[in-house]
Amino acid sequence: MPRLCLVALLLFAEVAAAEDLQPLFDGHIHYSVGSAEAYPPEKVIQILDDAGIRRALLSSTPNDGTVLLYSKYPQRFVPELRPYRKTHDLQSWSEERRLWFKDPGTVVFIETELRRGIYRGIGEFHLDGNEADTPVIKRIVQLAAERDLWLHAHSDAIAVEKLFEVDSRVRIVWAHAGMSEPPATVGRMLGRYPRLTAELSYRNVVLSDGRLDPQWRALFLEFPDRFIYGSDTWIPSRWADVVPMATATRRWLSQLPAEVAEKIAFGNAESLFRP
Repeated sequence: MPRLCLVALLLFAEVAAAEDLQPLFDGHIHYSVGSAEAYPPEKVIQILDDAGIRRALLSSTPNDGTVLLYSKYPQRFVPELRPYRKTHDLQSWSEERRLWFKDPGTVVFIETELRRGIYRGIGEFHLDGNEADTPVIKRIVQLAAERDLWLHAHSDAIAVEKLFEVDSRVRIVWAHAGMSEPPATVGRMLGRYPRLTAELSYRNVVLSDGRLDPQWRALFLEFPDRFIYGSDTWIPSRWADVVPMATATRRWLSQLPAEVAEKIAFGNAESLFRP
């Protein structure tokens, strides 16, 4: 076979394989400080294409990263407003994370940023336990409920409960499905709060042999409409892992009934974040 024909066949096979991938909606993408230098927008889109990720829920520190990607590719991203302002480097961001929920300036910042008119949610933010008991957080919850904005909360179960206590109308994406909360707690929260959606980045739902953990499998079958996929590119180096993470996720999704796998992969998020 002539070399040119062989190359053409290989390229066709690669395109066909990519099109055969289970599509994903990524419920946790960041384009934070340092990402643009290593991964310009065109490269980000190529990574998402290679991973089979059709759309993504996007927030960044600073929010300029979100505005940049969304302005160039509005069909690919659902923008969220992050409440962090000190964005020179990861250290200053980490310091602000410990205080943002007490700072009245946070509310002023959010109200000002919302004037852009592009955001579908507030977050991802970090909040645990009694940190949710501040006037700042109560006002943010009220803003979200009044404007039909999602809250994307990296929180323990206690903080999530407190957010719903402020206003039961609010809708919450629970980052990392509670991160370290046990499956039983995740199930209890989903059963109690119908406006809570669990996002699965950084959650290990498989056993050491690659089989889906029975506890997580049971949750996925009990609440098939309440989970969404996520990767979490919280630092620039995580962008290199987006494709491998998508591949690993498809392995355990294949162990679920097809209709459940499709919902977690992209169906649920598409329903929640329609254009």
